[in-house]
Amino acid sequence: MFRGILGAALLAAVTFVLPARAGDQDFTLVNRTGVEIHKVYASPHSSDDWEEDILGDDTLPDGESVNITFSPKERAAMWDLRVEDSDGNFITWESLDLLQISRVTLHYKKGKVWATLD
Repeated sequence: MFRGILGAALLAAVTFVLPARAGDQDFTLVNRTGVEIHKVYASPHSSDDWEEDILGDDTLPDGESVNITFSPKERAAMWDLRVEDSDGNFITWESLDLLQISRVTLHYKKGKVWATLD
C-alpha cells in the first residue's frame, strides 16, 4: 500500500512557520511508515539536484531513526527531503526550514503519508 502511495504522491509540498531559534540544520529522521526506507536525500531548496543518498549502503527500518548532520559551514535554511523504498517509489517534502526543525517523523496510515515536524 505504502509503495502505491509513494508512486502516486510524487510531490508533497510542506511549508511550516515556526518561531525562530538559533541552531544548525542537523535533524533526526524517524521512520514510522511500516516500510523500510532505502534512500534518503536532502538538498537545499534552491538546488536543482539531489545530493548523495544519506543512508549510503544502509537502510532505515520501520521504527528506527537516523541522525542527519550538516557541515557547520552550511548556511541554507530551506531544504527538500526525499525518501525512497526498495522499488524506487518516492515522496518529497519541500521547503523544510531545518533551522527550525530538529525531528522529522514519517508516518503512513490508511493510504496516507505525512510528516510530523518538531
